[in-house]
Amino acid sequence: MGNPNVGKSVVFSRLTGANVIASNYPGTTVDFSKGKMRINGEKVEIIDAPGTYSLDPTNKAEEVAAKMFEDADVIINVVDATNLERNLYLTLQLLEKDKPVIIALNLWDETKHLGIHIDEKKLEKILGVPVVPTVAITGEGIKTLVSRVKEARSPEYIKPTSDEARWIEIGSIVKKVEQFEHRHHTIVDRIADATIKPFTGIPIAAVIILFSFWVVRLIGENLITYIFDPIFYSWYKPAIMKFSTLLGSGVLHDILIGQLINGDIDFMQSMGLLTTGLYVPIGAVLPYIIAFYFTLSILEDSGYLPRLATLVDNVFHKLGMHGHGIVPVFLGLGCNVPGALATRTLETRKQRFISATLLAIAIPCMAQTAMVFGALGTYGMRYILMVFFTLGVLYIIMGLILNRFVKGESPEIFLEIPPYHRPSMKAVAKKTWMRVRWFLREAIPFLFLGVFVVNVLYAAGVLQWLGNVFSPVTETVFGLPGGASIALIMGFLRKDLAVGILLPLGMNPLQLVIAVTMLTIYFPCVATFAVLIKELGLRDMIKSTMIMIATAITVGGILKIILLGV
Repeated sequence: MGNPNVGKSVVFSRLTGANVIASNYPGTTVDFSKGKMRINGEKVEIIDAPGTYSLDPTNKAEEVAAKMFEDADVIINVVDATNLERNLYLTLQLLEKDKPVIIALNLWDETKHLGIHIDEKKLEKILGVPVVPTVAITGEGIKTLVSRVKEARSPEYIKPTSDEARWIEIGSIVKKVEQFEHRHHTIVDRIADATIKPFTGIPIAAVIILFSFWVVRLIGENLITYIFDPIFYSWYKPAIMKFSTLLGSGVLHDILIGQLINGDIDFMQSMGLLTTGLYVPIGAVLPYIIAFYFTLSILEDSGYLPRLATLVDNVFHKLGMHGHGIVPVFLGLGCNVPGALATRTLETRKQRFISATLLAIAIPCMAQTAMVFGALGTYGMRYILMVFFTLGVLYIIMGLILNRFVKGESPEIFLEIPPYHRPSMKAVAKKTWMRVRWFLREAIPFLFLGVFVVNVLYAAGVLQWLGNVFSPVTETVFGLPGGASIALIMGFLRKDLAVGILLPLGMNPLQLVIAVTMLTIYFPCVATFAVLIKELGLRDMIKSTMIMIATAITVGGILKIILLGV
């Protein structure tokens, strides 16, 4: 409960997350919302009562608020800290009743900006109930509020007997706990404000994300060029070439070494267990994993990542997640493997399933982005934008659909927004190493196994056979040449290899838009696929795969109608 325009509904959404029901109070047209949350492991119902200045109603909304108060077990009174005197009238009325109360002293950041100093400890002592400073828009203090709900109480408070007596009491309280000083915003204040408010925060976020990608690519490519490639090509390759000669031709050679390209091993194309199987996870993926985790640690420790999560929180709630859902997206745009690993930061099965499925469907990694530019770059930017626009719209639409039909909970995240500060390089290095070590121990075996299974299918000709089987479907449903089906199947192994198959087919740019979009949607690479099995479990991964295939077919058919005609 609280006065109108004190951030009460924002506090409510912070507490309840995505699972909110909005309806009219019985017999009225007054709107209210209710949702669920967990307190100390127990599921409870939270109701956002209409804003009211008093328990003595002067309109229908205040009348509904008063009725809701009578049925409540615990009252969370949201108070505007920048206008304490006006808000305390309702607070005193609540305290005079026999109901447990806890106070959320909201807009706490604005008090600092305005030079208002409130001694919340003294206020708590005077009122006799817990008082928690909060900034609902950023989530600051919400975690503390939840942890202290159990302390809510009905104090032995002196009951004024009239409005005049209440206002006298309010004046006395404000005089004891509140002081004013003239204060200008500092540069740090302005930066903190700019990065959290949507109007300025979203463009800033775009710049920071693009700069982060540049850093990741710079670090990753240099690690590959100066460390990993020399190890594989200068030290490992001569030994594996001798082993290839020793094995000779045959099935065992095809599985372990793969195909020789012009009589030589190509670590990205040979498709052998000891060649591509080792190089993809260690030589190609690991450098970017190191780069991503290093960059992520800096964003975390500088205080920016919680702000980014808060900035996009409302959008991600509609997609069945919360603000932390941006992390798999952020990582996945560079490499889907760390993006898939990041889904474990989400609390529930529903959130993880939605995040992983959307990642696999609509978030192109650097290799896929390079594939899009490589296939369409010569035809102009508008064809490239068609692909990325389709993927962006698809992420939103599929998120809305999955949120509605995937069962389970999607709770709120309780984020404490720390002040900006310079990250410790020692701490960043330690955090990066811990995450990389986990990747080496937990993810590499699954990557290796995934590459092995697909390589066996490739060596046995199963993937090529599937490409031929689906060739008629490719022609009729998607308006593409039959040979494109082989590229779509081979894209499961490597996207750039698939592009190499697509380009000689002589397709026009609109056909290439369809083919490249489907190639991005229908499967992640085998490395990401293997990690998702580990993260989601086989049953959920099968469901996710069915959704990917159905989405790719649907989008391919729709694009054919839009771009090529029926």
